[in-house]
Parts: sequence; C-alpha cells; structure tokens
Amino acid sequence: MKTGNDIVIIGGGLMGLSISIELQLRGANVTLLSRNFQEAAAHAAAGMLAPQAEGIQDPEFLKLALGSRALYQDWANKLEAIAGLDPGYWPCGILAPVYQRPESTVGSESPETPAYWCDRNTLDQRQPDLGPEVVGAWWFPQDAQVDNRRGLARTLKVAAQKLGVNLREGVEVQRLETQSLEAQTLKPQNSQGQPFEPENSAIHPAMIIKVHTNQGTVTGAHYILATGAWSAQILPTIPVYPVKGQMLSVRVPPSPEPLPLKQVLFGSEAYIVPRRDGLIVIGATVEPHSFDPGLTPAGLQSLLSKAIRLYPALQDFPIQDFWWGFRPTTPDQFPILGGSPFKNLTLAVGHHRNGILLAPMTAQLIADWVLEQKADPLLRQFSWHRFSMG
Repeated sequence: MKTGNDIVIIGGGLMGLSISIELQLRGANVTLLSRNFQEAAAHAAAGMLAPQAEGIQDPEFLKLALGSRALYQDWANKLEAIAGLDPGYWPCGILAPVYQRPESTVGSESPETPAYWCDRNTLDQRQPDLGPEVVGAWWFPQDAQVDNRRGLARTLKVAAQKLGVNLREGVEVQRLETQSLEAQTLKPQNSQGQPFEPENSAIHPAMIIKVHTNQGTVTGAHYILATGAWSAQILPTIPVYPVKGQMLSVRVPPSPEPLPLKQVLFGSEAYIVPRRDGLIVIGATVEPHSFDPGLTPAGLQSLLSKAIRLYPALQDFPIQDFWWGFRPTTPDQFPILGGSPFKNLTLAVGHHRNGILLAPMTAQLIADWVLEQKADPLLRQFSWHRFSMG
C-alpha cells in the first residue's frame, strides 16, 4: 500500500461502505476489510428512515437523524449515478397508528418536521383496512424508506468498487497491534479540544501500527472501525453489544387493483414496510445481548400476531422469506463517532436501529474528521469519551 493518504476501514457493511465512498470521492486511497457482507446489519433492517415516527426525544440525536434524512434524496441519486443501480429510496411517508388516543393531538406545521393527527375517519381514507382496535394515527410525510436488502446494500457495494475502493472480502480481523508512546509527547485531544491524559498511566497506547487478519497483516496511515455489533470483539474498551432482530416478508397476491398499502405502518408493537413491487417487510423482534443465530417459532409468532392486529389483511398474504440480524447497540442507544483511544483510529459504531438512516450523515462527518480534522459539534456529542469518563 502507498503511505500518506491510505485509510483502512475495518467493517464492510453499510457504514463501512458509505464512509469508503465518501472518502474515495474526496481523493483518499481506501482499503475496506469485509469479513462477511451478508452478515451486515443492513441486511437485517427494514430500511425505514423514521426520525419522527421513532419519536426521538434527545435534541442532539434528533438533529443528527433529521440532518441525515435531509441528505437522503441527493445521496441516493449520487449512488445511483455511480453504480447504475436503484438503491430503492421511496419518500412514501410513515403512518404511526395507535390503539389509544393520545392526550394531545396537536401536530406540527414545520416544513422540516410536519406531523398531523388522523382520527379514524380520516385514517380510513388515507389507509383503509387497518385493524379495528386502531383509533387513529400520526402522519409523518417527511419520513421515508429505502429498500436496504435488495437496493441500498448492493448499490453501495458496486459504487465502492467502481470508485476504486480496494474491497477485500473474507478478511477477518483478529487483533489490532498498537504502539505505546509517552502520553506527554503525543497529547491526543478529547472531545472538548483539551489534551486527554489516561488515568493511572504514564504510557498511552497511542497508535495502531497494523491490523492482524486471517489473511496476513494490513497497514495504513489511518484506520476506521465500522464493525457493527462485533466492534467490542476488536476494541473491548468501547461498549457495543448486539441486539438480535428476527424479521419476515410477505407478498401482496396478484391483483389488478393498486397495492393495498400506500406507506409504512409504524406500530407500537411491530412495523410493516411495503415495497413498490408488492413485497411487505415485517419486523422486528428485540433480543438484547444475543449472538444466537437462527429463527425461533416464538419470535416469528409474536411478529405475525402483532402485525396482523395492525393490518389484518396480512394473514392471507403468502410468506416470502425469514431472516435475522444483529443491531450494534450502546448503553444509551446512541452511536459512537469520531476519535478513539488511539490517535489514528476513528470510530463509526453503535448505530443501533438507525444505521440506515444515519449512513449519509455519518459518512460526511467521518470524512470531514479524517481528511480535514474538522470536528463537527455532533461528533463531540457522540464521542467515546461519554463512556470512558464513567
């Protein structure tokens, strides 16, 4: 590898690919190490872009999520132009049906975050045939979706390859080799821009000097960790753990009528995501701290019963597929972005259930940080220091 501009990204899923594309477009020379593309969390999610339907309360995280949603249309167009593939972006809006009427039904007229309450009569005109227990719904017209499994994941991979990213499949990282330097001479900065001195240590393991893999060692000038739910296996000092999710899909039976679902249904118990070709994705179970592979009868039964309660017509649609995956989650369910305990290692991990939504904004922030040393205030909010300081 050349020296100087070389960047090694560990993790070939949605986040690693998104970051590699942004870096390559800005002139960097990127190598991407991917253990198993099919295990990436991008294949497990339903592709909802739902900062409003999710009901995000934290103001800084909401700012991050809304900012990323605002980038999505242009980002999807850019990826399609590079790869020649449709990533499956669909600004269809999201309905969030409820079984109990909320205390307040005052919505929002803000152009960035419009939200409208629909009573049952209004709802029946917008989306007929919802379950009889549904009393109304919130309508979020700016929320959207992307076909993550059949569109976005494939488009990202092809785009990265066409841009010249050195994508190495089947590479399993075994350990990071570090070099210890005196902390006084290195003085890495913390999220407030002040020198960070590790407690009770005069020696700081300041640099990553190589990555040991099942295919030999890899070296670079800078490293980015984007390994999803497996991140703590490589860097145990960061608190990222898996949350397993089981999912399934059904298909609308052939009919001359228009597709029965016109937008995403984000229920309190399950979500139902229709694609434009008649496929409907149903998800997802929430199983913390589980790397157990496979599906369970209890998990699938729970999903089906909750989805049918929300939209009874599903009970007659033929089942197409079942799958599972692992969300990368932190104790506060917010991502870890930016600097790390090592001067030349950047973190982009822990996106929980919002990795697909946050991909374009994460790629932009990380590229700014790595190539321009630009520390956006959002990076300080989601720094690893919030955990290292207790």
